[in-house]
Amino acid sequence: MITRFLADEGVEYMYGYPGGAALHIYDAIHRQDKVHHVLVRHEQAATHMADGYARATGKPGVVLVTSGPGATNAVTGIATAYMDSIPMVVLCGQVMSHLIGEDAFQETDIIGVTRPIVKHSFSIKHPADIPMVLKKAFHIATTGRPGPVVVDIPKDMTAPTEKYEYVYPKKVKMRSYTPVGRGHSGQIKKAVDLMQKAKRPILFGGGGLVLGESTELFQQLAKKLNFPVTTSLMGIGAYPQTDKQSIGWLGMHGSFEANQAMHHSDLVVCIGARFDDRATNNTAKFCPTAKIVHVDVDPSSIGKTIRVDVPIVGTAKSVLEDMLSLLDEVEGERPDLSEWWKQIEDWHASRTGRLYEPAEENEAMKPQQVVEAVWKVTKGQAYVVTDVGQHQMFAAQYYLFDKPNRWITSGGLGTMGFGLPAAMGVKLNKPDEEVVLITGEGSFQMMMQELSTCSQYGIPVKIINLNNQSLGMVRQWQDLNYASRHAQSYVESLPDFQKLVESYGHVAMKIDKADDLDAVLEKAFALKDKLVFVDVYVDPREHVYPMQVPQGSMKDMLLSKTERT
Repeated sequence: MITRFLADEGVEYMYGYPGGAALHIYDAIHRQDKVHHVLVRHEQAATHMADGYARATGKPGVVLVTSGPGATNAVTGIATAYMDSIPMVVLCGQVMSHLIGEDAFQETDIIGVTRPIVKHSFSIKHPADIPMVLKKAFHIATTGRPGPVVVDIPKDMTAPTEKYEYVYPKKVKMRSYTPVGRGHSGQIKKAVDLMQKAKRPILFGGGGLVLGESTELFQQLAKKLNFPVTTSLMGIGAYPQTDKQSIGWLGMHGSFEANQAMHHSDLVVCIGARFDDRATNNTAKFCPTAKIVHVDVDPSSIGKTIRVDVPIVGTAKSVLEDMLSLLDEVEGERPDLSEWWKQIEDWHASRTGRLYEPAEENEAMKPQQVVEAVWKVTKGQAYVVTDVGQHQMFAAQYYLFDKPNRWITSGGLGTMGFGLPAAMGVKLNKPDEEVVLITGEGSFQMMMQELSTCSQYGIPVKIINLNNQSLGMVRQWQDLNYASRHAQSYVESLPDFQKLVESYGHVAMKIDKADDLDAVLEKAFALKDKLVFVDVYVDPREHVYPMQVPQGSMKDMLLSKTERT
């Protein structure tokens, strides 16, 4: 029933690791060929592979793990998906139903463990319920604000001796779950009225635009209004970053002009972002002169951290459609935004050429120039996956994205180890696309065993390791706040990555001179059918700037080690 349902639901890949409580399901998978199972080397990797697939395709990722430690190993990946609103269905084997609560071998109350980090969870009570429960799980995971759903399956619910009629449920109706649809027309009209009058407006797009497949409508709105556009970290790619109206992404390490424009604006139109603390800095000092319009599919996100003048609960797509229709109907002149644009251009010009100093001859390479070189060699068209740390911020700052779904990163939970399996999930499902992992030696070692999975399934991702021999972001905070007392932030026993990667049957390259950067990257990316690991030694003293001053306003930023606003 489970495998037939997954096939009927259109699931092509599932990611997992077998164990006793899930073996009936694994035997069923083995006896069919429609749903392909990918054997990871750790259950956390299964959740991250499903997550990466979901972010790149918009479809729900599917995970299968066994009970007890199999399920608990998946918890970090479930939390990662939950924080970033990623659709995922996690099937967990469980001990036989009559043993639940008796501390049986490999028993864990995974529904209780994951309750704070799932959108919903189910436990199978009777085998005949399986098709409808799974249909509800997929429906909940993919509608409204997406998220992970856990389905707990006791082993006796999948006993092959028990037979029941299978019918694929084409529709699902849940009285207690009615995702919001269109926004309130009166509130949308209020928002459009404010847009018509604003003199210092800004459009702020979040990951909800990407998840809601509404980036084209968002771009139409920006063009119609000629507003400057910024995004959250998760919203990168919702608006083309090479377009003249893009002023970069905002927040703790966002662009100088985006943070300045937000602080000085008189209207913020936020669509599909939740005003996370990394986007707002001190909420008491956030955008002091701005009216705020907040559009979100999740009513609990509106007004949670920031006072909102015009709340609109609805899908990004429907609200944007209504806004565009109203703007077409409205006549009359809008304020001249030329002074506002001049101010933004002045902010931008004040930072041009001062973002970082490229390495001179015999100096350690700067991580920023490595990311720029990757952008150049991939022509800005790659799916870029990151782990978490300095390399993540450098990738976000210096790789320019013109399309949605191409920036794949753990934003809300900040999960080191996310990168390699997420990149694998993307590449396996988009074999003709260039998929690049930008990582650091700390993050990479958390999931490096998945190089074995890449060998088994022939997954030729390209891995750029910005090797600064330290936990870079931890070290940066220690430089700034702890008088450079680097407590446990230097990784003093690194493996020879070249030998490690080659031992799994892949290709490894090393760059320690800036002069070799472009040539080695060209060589690495020319090997289309090979996983290539490029170990790039970068300056361990480099910091990520701009960096917002903790507890300051949006405009309060450190611009370098010696300069601040």
